[in-house]
Amino acid sequence: MTEQSPFDLAEGDPFGPHTLPYGVFSTAAAPALRRIGVRYGRHVLDLSALPDAVRPEHADVLAAPTLNPLLAAGRSVWQEVRAAVRTAVTDPAHHSAIAPLLHPLEEVTLHLPFEVADYVDFYASEHHATNVGKIFRPDDAALPPNWKHLPIGYHGRAGTVLVSGTPVVRPNGQRKAPADAVPSYGPSTRLDIEAEVSFVVGTPSALHEPVALGAFRDHVFGVCLLNDWSARDIQAWEYVPLGPFLGKSFATSVSAWITPLDALDHARTAPPARDLPLLPYLDDAAAEPGGIDLRIEVRINDETVSRPPFSTMYWTAAQQLAHMTVNGASLRTGDLFASGTVSGPEPDQLGCLLELTQGKGPYLQDGDEVTLTAWAPGPEGARIGLGEVTGRILPARDASSGA
Repeated sequence: MTEQSPFDLAEGDPFGPHTLPYGVFSTAAAPALRRIGVRYGRHVLDLSALPDAVRPEHADVLAAPTLNPLLAAGRSVWQEVRAAVRTAVTDPAHHSAIAPLLHPLEEVTLHLPFEVADYVDFYASEHHATNVGKIFRPDDAALPPNWKHLPIGYHGRAGTVLVSGTPVVRPNGQRKAPADAVPSYGPSTRLDIEAEVSFVVGTPSALHEPVALGAFRDHVFGVCLLNDWSARDIQAWEYVPLGPFLGKSFATSVSAWITPLDALDHARTAPPARDLPLLPYLDDAAAEPGGIDLRIEVRINDETVSRPPFSTMYWTAAQQLAHMTVNGASLRTGDLFASGTVSGPEPDQLGCLLELTQGKGPYLQDGDEVTLTAWAPGPEGARIGLGEVTGRILPARDASSGA
């Protein structure tokens, strides 16, 4: 084995054998052929062509052009496939057979890794909700009266979930400043980001059957970073009384890599102390720690502007899932639910420009590029990486037809 071997990872590489995130890729030689892969260092391992020696029993789910069949197969299959992949990349006996299946990351095209069924966005950070409440409602309580009793959320638009690297076109819409007599129409002038963490549902649930806190691992396959782009001026005019709509639905960017939930076991942490009692279906006092110690970094045009800590989130993903289904709503394979903006208590831990600038701006300009990255502590001092989310702002399309 030489230093150039793809199996020789740099020290501290966050995409080592403890991470192994899943994605979908194609190559220049076969651009129409989408294949399931796992990231290992700076390479992508083609799982559709694993040799018999490490081929898992349920390898048929790896032959699809999306992750959906694997997601639907359930936790026992997820664990079986993950164990096979780890053996393939860590056991030198398999390296000669595996090496031809490793494609350099810079030579592949990454695609949206799964077909998004439904998309739900929550509002789970107390720091974010408090900061935004003070900006939007300076004369009222920052948090609405229900905030500490249930995870507030809304249903978004699954059809505009975009894979990292897809440009984001500045949206047009109605805007009305408080001093304006009537609304105007045109490109958003207050385009913002929202640094979030999202969860991908694998195993579906039956209609009318709520998913309890303890069943979280049976239904959630993995985790990915998410940027829920937000047009604050459009949002401010439309959101009363029904909440987010066009100000959010134009684009939501996700990572090309889905990190398995099991990869984050060493990053589990207790959520912040709750200062109000919870109803039984949300009470996680006796459950496994529901928080995750993810350290997020937000960069705009290669300049770090914030480092939001996901460990500070008041509501956990398990509580969000339990609340999302408590009314009997069913889960579908490919459902995506996001945490809402991740913000911490410090000025350099805020997950959107609205907070970072106290609502005054500046907001995103055409040509700006936003990148989210994150990592979590893993076993033996390893870092578990989450694939980045990047998007560049393009100018709005001609709005004259809507005038």
